[in-house]
Formats: sequence, structure tokens, C-alpha cells
Amino acid sequence: MESMKPTIVLVHGAFAESGGWGPVADRLRAEGHHVVAAANPLRSVAFDAAQVRALVDSIEGPVVLVGHSYGGMVISKAGAGAENVTALVFVAAFAPEAGESGASLSGKFPGSTLGETLRTVDLPDGNQDAYVAQELYHRQFVADVPEEQARLMAITQRPITIAALNEEAEGPQAWRGLPSWFVIAEADRNIPPAAVHFMAERAGAEVVSVEGASHAVFASRPDLVADVILRAANA
Repeated sequence: MESMKPTIVLVHGAFAESGGWGPVADRLRAEGHHVVAAANPLRSVAFDAAQVRALVDSIEGPVVLVGHSYGGMVISKAGAGAENVTALVFVAAFAPEAGESGASLSGKFPGSTLGETLRTVDLPDGNQDAYVAQELYHRQFVADVPEEQARLMAITQRPITIAALNEEAEGPQAWRGLPSWFVIAEADRNIPPAAVHFMAERAGAEVVSVEGASHAVFASRPDLVADVILRAANA
């Protein structure tokens, strides 16, 4: 009997939302995979990872976890010890070691201009939500997509708490024990490409380097990103 194809769980990062995976999901579904674009709460690494882990545990059969940006922090934790997770794909994403945060990894190498584009909203619990200013979103986040598409992405972006950006990863990280693939956007203005190369090399990952690609490479190069995910699913 033919083995079950892995379910692909797509985890968006900050300043994006699950619908942004649409073109990638279409390609994966066309290849016969069940796909779930998880709603990442973007509240804290531990909380968000617990939500994704609950989703993973509800799925019968193998799972490939895919994370974009901060979503990499989430899948690194959510996939640790999950018996049905077979591979990880990091799309312009963080793959932290315990004690590292998104903020610390971004600051490890020069090049990020994200901080100067952020606008914050004070929350009732004393935390702050951060958004990318809409007028700066196109250049900062997704410079290689048409302006109208970028405008819609800016409008529909979901904020992340400042605390989550600074929260350190804790405990075992899934990339230590699972095969991983990295898509590296070489024109990324959020996470310096050098930082992603560092994390990919540390993980012993297979790397696909995309010249001229923005941070939102899942939106600008969906076929390429889908191809990498399919490679991980078929490995």
C-alpha cells in the first residue's frame, strides 16, 4: 500500500497572515498533499508553539512543518519531540538555539532595517503590539511583488508583541534532530541573510539561496518555495 503523503503545516510569521500562503498551498495541494495554514497567534514563542503543537498532534500521519520568519521560532519548538514531524522547512526564518531570540539573532549580523519601520500599539496588559508602517511595508517587507499586492499585505498584516520578538527559545529545538531545508532570501531587509546562512549551516540544512528575493519570498517566489517544501516532503 502506498504510504501516506505528509500533511504540510504552514506557519506564518510577524507582519503576515495565514492567507499569504495561498499560492504555495495551491501548488502543494496540486501534488496531493493535505495543507493547513496555521493561525499563528504571535503572542509569545512558548504560547504560539503550544498552539501549533496541538494542531500537529491532532493530525494523523506524517507532518512537514514550514515556518516563515518568526514562524521558524515556533516550529523549532513545536516540532521538538513530535513523533509525526518528519522534516522542517525554514523560509527566510529563524532557527534558534535555546537562549536565543528573534531580536538577538537579527542583531547578530548587520543589515536589518526593520526596527526603524515599526509602529507600536500599547496593549491593556502592558505589552505592545508591533506593526510595520503601511507606507514603508512594500520596501521593507516585500519589495519584489507588485505594489497593489504589497498594499493589501500591509493592510492585512498581523502584529506581533514586542515581548515575543525578544523572548528567548527554551528547551530542545526540533532542528537538532530533524532534517531541515532553508530558503534564504538574499535581499531580505528584516533578517540579515548572513544570519540565516549562519543558522542553516549550524543546522546542517539543505540550502536554497534566492538572489534578489525579499523577506516575503513565500509571496514573491511561491513556486520555488513550494518546490523546496515538496523536496522535504519527499525526502
